Amino acid sequence: MIYLDHNATTPLDERVLEAMLPYLGAFYGNASGLYRLGRLSRSAVDTAREQVAALVGARPAEVTFTSGGTEANNLALKGLAFSQLPGLIVSGATEHPSVMGPLRLLSTCGWRVETLPVDRDGRPDAAFLDDVLGGAPRFATLMLANNETGVIHDVASVGEKIRERGGFFHVDAVQAAGKIPVDFKASGAHTLGLSAHKIYGPKGVGALIVDRAVPIEPLLHGGGQEQGLRGGTENVAGIVGFGKAAELALAELDERSSRLMALRARLEAGLSKLPGLTIFAERAERLPNTVQFGLSGYAGETLVMSLDRKGFAVSSGSACASGGGEPSPVLTAMGVGEEAAQSAIRVSLGKDNTETDVERFLEALRALVL
Repeated sequence: MIYLDHNATTPLDERVLEAMLPYLGAFYGNASGLYRLGRLSRSAVDTAREQVAALVGARPAEVTFTSGGTEANNLALKGLAFSQLPGLIVSGATEHPSVMGPLRLLSTCGWRVETLPVDRDGRPDAAFLDDVLGGAPRFATLMLANNETGVIHDVASVGEKIRERGGFFHVDAVQAAGKIPVDFKASGAHTLGLSAHKIYGPKGVGALIVDRAVPIEPLLHGGGQEQGLRGGTENVAGIVGFGKAAELALAELDERSSRLMALRARLEAGLSKLPGLTIFAERAERLPNTVQFGLSGYAGETLVMSLDRKGFAVSSGSACASGGGEPSPVLTAMGVGEEAAQSAIRVSLGKDNTETDVERFLEALRALVL
């Protein structure tokens, strides 16, 4: 199997597994314990907190560990909403389901949600943003990089405008971290969501970076773990794995990015030779590993299954919202027609993919459509 769906999840790096193993065995102590086993776990969690903070230019005290990116986004949005009276929320039109879901809930609880339209390349409408900011939003949320198209958003300019009007700003950086530089302070964010399994770490662990001046109401109340923001016994092994994955992602960021950009260019050069093929958001700045394209006359999910039988793992869109039979909300928001959106395939490359993988994929795709 040639794996080309790294935006859905990444394989666990062997170096990450090695770091985790002691905490799945001999070092099993509860990090809240005062005895030696507990102190060993606490020290490991503290080290991981420093490693995750370093990846995104934050302070260790600003890192709150969660069960993943979905919980991080929910904690940010619901936590901000529950700490103040209802008002206006501004959101991007192409956000991840873990952002859209909480916003739908909040819209039934007295909050008004304004969605920023995007252009054909998935970039938010700046003029509309300026108009809606006149309504003095309580907070706004915008992803740093889209999980389907790979489009990178200028979150810093949005954050600056939100802050000028006294609002809070959340950034979903789950797909961006480890692929492009992420700087919590420079982004203008008050909160920023991350996930370990997108950067070759374990599933079931993520983090919310929180400016401690921001009022956040916890979703999980309990023993006061994570500085009172997330009750529950810490997943020490998972947190250790997240920390190691973050350390490696930072150390290898430039190398990984340059390799992936070269592979993406090779892939797109091959795709451009296929008749009826459109690369979505081709003119926008995108993640170095992501290509989403459509083939006129073909159903994306059918091609995905045909490619699977040939030994290639790709997707037809977001792994968190697939299977519904409806066209991608991201592509729909970009003005892509239903037929073209239904033909979408996403290839997301990883650090261990090779030129041979790309050429074999192109050969298999050509055999299916020519």
